[in-house]
Amino acid sequence: VMDEVEAALDDVNLQRLIGLFEQLRTQSQLIVITHQKATMEIADALYGVSMQGDGITAVISQRMRDEKLAAPVSAN
Repeated sequence: VMDEVEAALDDVNLQRLIGLFEQLRTQSQLIVITHQKATMEIADALYGVSMQGDGITAVISQRMRDEKLAAPVSAN
């Protein structure tokens, strides 16, 4: 879990971090909390959480990547 790890990065270092995320995604599951559009663009899925005026939390999600791009899962 990474919470806004890229918030203070310039564009060059943000792209380096995104490259690292791309490498890690093949062998790890990453949960990244971000406000950076570039980081959101590489996500497999986005989740949004907000509190409504009545104190009830609302959660929305959006799958970002085409299912065909996901690696096949072995039945073994």
